[in-house]
Amino acid sequence: MAVGATAAKLHLSSVAGAARRPSLLHLAAVAVLCSLSYLLGIWHHGGFSAAPAAGAGAGVSIATAVSCASPTPTVPAGSSSSGPLDFAAHHTAEGMEAEAAPRQRAYEACPAKYSEYTPCEDVERSLRFSRDRLVYRERHCPSSDTERLRCLVPAPRGYRNPFPWPASRDVAWFANVPHKELTVEKAVQNWIRVDGDKFRFPGGGTMFPRGAGAYIDDIGRIIPLHDGSIRTALDTGCGVASWGAYLLSRNILAMSFAPRDSHEAQVQFALERGVPAMIGVLASNRLTYPARSFDMAHCSRCLIPWQLYDGLYLIEIDRVLRPGGYWILSGPPINWKKHWKGWARTKEDLNAEQQAIEKVARNLCWKKVKEEGDIAIWQKPTNHIHCKVNRKVIKSPPFCSSQNPDAAWYDKMEACITPLPEVSDLKEVAGGELKKWPERLTAVPPRIASGSIEGVTEDMYVEDTELWKRRVGHYKSVISQFGQKGRYRNLLDMNAKFGGFAAALVDDPVWVMNMVPTVGNSTTLGVIYERGLIGSYQDWCEGMSTYPRTYDLIHADSVFTLYNGRCEMENILLEMDRILRPEGTIIIRDDVDLLVKIKSIADGMRWNSQIVDHEDGPLVREKLLLVVKTYWTLGDNKQ
Repeated sequence: MAVGATAAKLHLSSVAGAARRPSLLHLAAVAVLCSLSYLLGIWHHGGFSAAPAAGAGAGVSIATAVSCASPTPTVPAGSSSSGPLDFAAHHTAEGMEAEAAPRQRAYEACPAKYSEYTPCEDVERSLRFSRDRLVYRERHCPSSDTERLRCLVPAPRGYRNPFPWPASRDVAWFANVPHKELTVEKAVQNWIRVDGDKFRFPGGGTMFPRGAGAYIDDIGRIIPLHDGSIRTALDTGCGVASWGAYLLSRNILAMSFAPRDSHEAQVQFALERGVPAMIGVLASNRLTYPARSFDMAHCSRCLIPWQLYDGLYLIEIDRVLRPGGYWILSGPPINWKKHWKGWARTKEDLNAEQQAIEKVARNLCWKKVKEEGDIAIWQKPTNHIHCKVNRKVIKSPPFCSSQNPDAAWYDKMEACITPLPEVSDLKEVAGGELKKWPERLTAVPPRIASGSIEGVTEDMYVEDTELWKRRVGHYKSVISQFGQKGRYRNLLDMNAKFGGFAAALVDDPVWVMNMVPTVGNSTTLGVIYERGLIGSYQDWCEGMSTYPRTYDLIHADSVFTLYNGRCEMENILLEMDRILRPEGTIIIRDDVDLLVKIKSIADGMRWNSQIVDHEDGPLVREKLLLVVKTYWTLGDNKQ
């Protein structure tokens, strides 16, 4: 019996050992079965294909393209796709759910009064701050969680998808921005007029009664607007951004800004037109752009007191102008001899203002190119060799000594000249000469070629450019509408790095706002501008300086990894929802574990979403969460 028992134990032991040590044949069989299961799943679900026809029901959630042999975490059970996402727009004239993780909450719609809510430019909150130098109109974000909205900002009743570009330049739906104030206040200036259920934008402006196109042609007879040497422009106090809108046909990309003030919704009108714009003001903080960003800056009766505060505001324009860049001024006090009666000011007052502006410009070492009719243009020097010599005679403003010229996130303006990079020759362009557009888009930017961006080489930049061409190609393969002209116009890249995403889309009828987070390597924003693209600094723990429903598509590459532990994921997602149009698209690229958590929140935000594989296949931890925001407005039953 003892021998038999021992034999039995040995037999069981050998069986158990065999179970613990599967043969190669067993492993191969498991791998084959897993692969077959994966391929059958793709065949069954049809992958991530084109959108269904308009009016198709929404009823899918995640496409799990994760192999069972993958070392990456699998998407939880119950999240298989039953159909593709619908990326089409259905409301030009007038869901899908599965449990990727426990849903945290269903977010309610905010009250109607928040339809145009801008968290960091909130009108009521701004009244707590000083009116001196318009400080109260700067960014003042909610100071605590109790002030934050935890609801979904609603679109106004009757909201429709904007007209496709280029038609949108001249027409917008009244229901989307239901404000008539500017049509009355600016009636004689041809800014905007109501035409039934639409707004019309004739292209007029206070100082360009013949239209923005003719006004730009007048400027083009003084400085070179047509040879590619001028690509990036800044419009201060932009109105409805007609100047920027008409520059686009000349391959010039303008960043237009204006405060949220008594001219109700002027920036919102610009964005409805499909023109780049942000809420902003020259007050006490620097503009949120690095030094040497813009080839040209412009003020057309923008009402900025350039001559006051020791020329502080013109000094800030000097900081953001590229070497050799131009500043254009029209409106008071230019051509005051002709307009002084219409401006209801005395000749002496206007003459004194112009002389004060001329003095500030001279002290900045600018050269006056020409004053013709209602337009005056100055040019910044290409380097500071002569200007530094002049400081022996002209003491004010001095050169700044210890500041970071690119720092511009709540950094205060200073009454000192931002020094240009050193040069060895009088003819040399400080910081490096840029190629003309479009060559500058793909040429190695001077900041990288000179080694100014720590840890970034020319090879890394070139590889990044090629990487984003491939990635954008993948996006277009999984989002069929991405390649359709007119479906998207206003795009946001929340973590732009070198602007590769925007560069890969340069031939599409879209523009991209390239945001560089302040918590990462923010020095890359200067590279973006050197490429001929536009953008701004941003801390995504705070709201963005724009109106609700600004963007048709939002791209978020590793944003949630970057902000993990810095602020609540929920806050970032609610802000993304605020600035995304109904039926807009979001592409979130991040680690699969984070995407599952994001989806658990998104499922309560009236978003339809799918997790799909990285362009390199299912074995990569990084994946994509593709989102479509559903259409709903004030008064819908869903509220």
